[in-house]
Amino acid sequence: MAKQNITLKIIGKPYSLSIDGEKEELYRLAERELNAYVTRIEQAHFKGFSKEDCLAMAAFQIAVAKLALARSREVGDEDVRTLAALGGEVESYLDALR
Repeated sequence: MAKQNITLKIIGKPYSLSIDGEKEELYRLAERELNAYVTRIEQAHFKGFSKEDCLAMAAFQIAVAKLALARSREVGDEDVRTLAALGGEVESYLDALR
């Protein structure tokens, strides 16, 4: 994996990073997403907040979304395990009929 130097601008401040080259698109998308969150917060709900306040609120919203996604995956994993167990029971039942 070749390292690549990129500069991201978050709330107007440049940050230089050394990343794996194949992850550049992901980093650029994250940069745009974070800046879009901050802009929405500035315009909608938190007038008078500093850029740093808006960045903190954006980070909080992203953390909440990440945790909600992780929880939804946990529920999905449990459902898959339940279905796998039921599938095993059906297989056992069918084997007994043969």
